[in-house]
Amino acid sequence: MSAALFERITLIGIGLIGSSIARDIKELGIAREVVVSTRSEETLQRAKELELGTSYTTSAAEAVDGADLIIVSVPVGASGAVAQQIAPHLKAGAIVTDVGSTKASVIAQMAPHMPKTVHFIPGHPLAGTEKSGPDAGFTGLFRDRWCIFTPLPETDAQALSRLKAFWEMLGSRIDEMDPEHHDKVLAIVSHLPHIIAYNIVGTADDLGTVTESEVIKYSASGFRDFTRLAASDPTMWRDVCLHNKDAILEMLARFSEDLAYLQRAIRWGEGDKLFELFSRTRTIRRSIVQAGQDVDAPDFGRHSMDQKK
Repeated sequence: MSAALFERITLIGIGLIGSSIARDIKELGIAREVVVSTRSEETLQRAKELELGTSYTTSAAEAVDGADLIIVSVPVGASGAVAQQIAPHLKAGAIVTDVGSTKASVIAQMAPHMPKTVHFIPGHPLAGTEKSGPDAGFTGLFRDRWCIFTPLPETDAQALSRLKAFWEMLGSRIDEMDPEHHDKVLAIVSHLPHIIAYNIVGTADDLGTVTESEVIKYSASGFRDFTRLAASDPTMWRDVCLHNKDAILEMLARFSEDLAYLQRAIRWGEGDKLFELFSRTRTIRRSIVQAGQDVDAPDFGRHSMDQKK
């Protein structure tokens, strides 16, 4: 077990990300105290049953009292309200960070409320599943995954170093970007794929010529993999769309242009164009596997239904 990096860590929000952080902190001995805060009494009780912290409260203001590190893990649209609640109760020298998938919006919401005496360092661990809630978390979620920081110009180097050390203890790789660049990158690698998945699954649901039983029965094809993305937390993804609007709309416009090109190639039987596109995109998959961001295993590493029987 490692020596405690912080005396007291406060986790505001205890869903998939927050509960996974809590489990890693406990397993690695990163903090002596872990305060868990969430608005829902039911969720808080479940976090207590799972022993995710050392103390529990529905009051975010109460939760941050005396904390050395505060990690805000709420839908990005709620970031400003949380910042406003906790700001008067933060101790001098505390580090405040978040895990939101959009950064420019989170900074605009939170930074105006942060006292000059604390270190506000926006962050984003690129890890997760389609599951949500405190039961969804697990140890090792962040291992070999990227955690991106978008420090402000006045960010204290020592505070940033401590926060990096925290995420490195959880197994993350570290990178830094400016907020606008982060939001554009995430729009193409995360936000657009989720939006497309929601749309495809919605189209299948609306398609009158295909019954629901057929959609379910034959979902071992590509449709199944879209449903995993489309099962993600709707509150979180509603907020992502609203708070990274410009970058997402830009990527949707690019996607629409490329889709029109593909549509023309199919209509006019231009097999060479189709083959060139499909060959080019295969190399992206190989690069992802080579970068260690996925496994080169049959069925994406899943066990077949036969193996489960």
